[in-house]
Amino acid sequence: MAKIEIDSGSGFCFGVVNAIKKAEEELDKGGTLYCLGDIVHNNYEVERLQKKGLITIDRETFSTLRNVKVLLRAHGEPPETYRIAAENNIEIIDATCPVVLKLQQQIKNAYQESGKDGTQIVIYGKVGHAEVNGLVGQTSGKALVIEDSSDVSGIDMSRNIRLYSQTTKSVEGFRHMVDIITREASPGISFKYYDTICRQVSNRIPHIREFAGRHDLILFVCGKKSSNGRVLYDECVHVNKNSYLISDIEDIEEKWLSGVDSIGICGATSTPKWLMEKVHEYVKNRVE
Repeated sequence: MAKIEIDSGSGFCFGVVNAIKKAEEELDKGGTLYCLGDIVHNNYEVERLQKKGLITIDRETFSTLRNVKVLLRAHGEPPETYRIAAENNIEIIDATCPVVLKLQQQIKNAYQESGKDGTQIVIYGKVGHAEVNGLVGQTSGKALVIEDSSDVSGIDMSRNIRLYSQTTKSVEGFRHMVDIITREASPGISFKYYDTICRQVSNRIPHIREFAGRHDLILFVCGKKSSNGRVLYDECVHVNKNSYLISDIEDIEEKWLSGVDSIGICGATSTPKWLMEKVHEYVKNRVE
């Protein structure tokens, strides 16, 4: 019988745990609670909380609400969201991750200083990601977002540069951006960079590499919207080509389970433990 192991280091990060805890505490009080966007990038956890009464809304709906409670998820929000809430008498249940809050303040301060010498604020992150939208909002929408090396050409290398990172990006990717900008920046300009990546997230990379390397088969469980999940899954594939990304047990193909002695189950910072346990039970019943 194959050995099956759930990675103890996978599952919700502190920010997500805190947001879900706040949501459940409010829901237990009764009344209506809205959440601006999916509370976590995992459809199954979103559905679980919806059954408890959490109502997920988009920005357009948010702007029409009055006299209600709205939870802000761990990703953070731009100042505009708080302005609308104040105008519409919306009570904010703020579950923004402390790491993200600190980064927002850093970028806000840097932007206020940038007006003195035209310094550019650059963010290494995923365009359109909820956290990145909140960060760009601290600069009145003027920060430049770069996803990969091809975007670096959008930076004016003759002006001062301040580089920050989305908290869930890879350290290696950030260092690569630093190297490129350092090489291409004009002599005499001021280029400062700040590694603002959450270590609770980035430290999972060496751990998950080790985990993937000691199993014959890896089942990586995460939602399709999770950018952190994609980063961690790619690390699994790099170490173990016999790695598969699944969102639930329906994605598992029986042929994967054939002829393997060791199966590892892991996931993203947005993957609930109960979902990995569900996958474990399903696999266990098929390899016995």
